[in-house]
Amino acid sequence: MQTSSQGKEILVGIDLGTSRTAIISNRGTKKMIRTVVGYPKDIIGVKILGQTRVIGEEALEKHSYLNLFYPLENGVLKETSEKDNQATMELLQHVMTLVGAGPTDKVSGIVGVPARASISSRSQLLKFTDSVMDFSMVVSEPFMVAYGLNRLNRSIIIDIGAGTIDLCAMKGMIPGSDDQITLLKGGNYIDDIFMKAVAESYPEVQFTPLLAQKIKDAHGFVGDAPEAVVVNLRTGGRPVPHDLTEELRMSCESIVPDIVESLEHIITLFDPEEQEEVLQNIILAGGGSRIRGLDSMIADALQGFGTVKISRVSDPDYAGAAGALKMASELPTDYWNQIGDVMGEEG
Repeated sequence: MQTSSQGKEILVGIDLGTSRTAIISNRGTKKMIRTVVGYPKDIIGVKILGQTRVIGEEALEKHSYLNLFYPLENGVLKETSEKDNQATMELLQHVMTLVGAGPTDKVSGIVGVPARASISSRSQLLKFTDSVMDFSMVVSEPFMVAYGLNRLNRSIIIDIGAGTIDLCAMKGMIPGSDDQITLLKGGNYIDDIFMKAVAESYPEVQFTPLLAQKIKDAHGFVGDAPEAVVVNLRTGGRPVPHDLTEELRMSCESIVPDIVESLEHIITLFDPEEQEEVLQNIILAGGGSRIRGLDSMIADALQGFGTVKISRVSDPDYAGAAGALKMASELPTDYWNQIGDVMGEEG
């Protein structure tokens, strides 16, 4: 990205998610978009849209006459087709328009990726960010959250996204690969189980992945139900009330055993004299942190370790991006290569 000394300096924090992407800049931008790009299936779709592609929520709303491309799968870039690469590029270009970046502005951005994303995946993402930013870095998403909360020592971050669940031990230094665990059982995994459960209980209903996600986001819970989850589902085109309480509970609880097992390992990475304090500093982040009762269920499962306190970030949508922006604002770019993978030129 070519710039001139006459332009503004823009710092950007991006939480690039499988389902949603959050963007925050030092110029006041705070946006959330769906991580999807839609292309018309034929010329009729082009005529209806008045353009050849659409990004985000609008793509989902108009999905019936679009081919949808989700640039990320399980939290990492897809590399299966040229169209996937095109969708990734156009998504990032759209992000730059949201932050108001002009041709003469210098843009430096930090982008979050799953904790154990492969070297090849990080390198591929940096190639794309290098095309739209002057200086960019990729770091693990739970580390971004920890930095934003100033929980950099004796704490554990559990970041529950759509594609992955990332757990990270913060020990007063930049976390290494051994300090982090990525589970491929995030929100999309819950949605898949939910769809199968509903299909088994009510084989006659019309139930889509988007509808499953909306119901989970609005009513997701574990343990005792706060209230019955009764929604209208269409059967033969007619809306009919259906009780989905048990199907939703079972689906949301499906991620708990793996989280608990991973936590049991993460706790042992701390020195014994630190573990009591660590158990008081376990933080849930990401969209999945909204699942009601999840903090209590995880804490109950860890009773054998001692007294456990699990808190939630106050803003699950933007905690990662806010941490990335804070990092970008506080650390000069010539220090970024000490933290993550970097692309671009300083100065």
